[in-house]
Amino acid sequence: MTNPKRRPAMTDLLSKVKANLIIDFDNDDELLQNYINAAISYAESYQKRPENCYIENLMTPTTEQAVILLASHFYESRDGSTGGIFADNVQAGQQIWNTVNTLLRLDKNWSI
Repeated sequence: MTNPKRRPAMTDLLSKVKANLIIDFDNDDELLQNYINAAISYAESYQKRPENCYIENLMTPTTEQAVILLASHFYESRDGSTGGIFADNVQAGQQIWNTVNTLLRLDKNWSI
């Protein structure tokens, strides 16, 4: 029986990021996986969760969406642009971070 508390398999997150980016090729899977790992690490840090928390714990839909958006932004901005999926301007890049942080804030561990 599958443990319901385990986070989605990395291939599941990878497929969701690829769907978000409208990518149907596998050439960048390793690169995308690195961005997913970085986005998960950011989420854990922002939410004040222990490192590797999402290896054994369920990632809520809002946290998962934040990870998908952030990994997609990293991929789209890899050429040094600031806006990534929206446009090459500071306001667009800042909007991604605002959205990601708002989603992550919903599941933040507020205890001291």
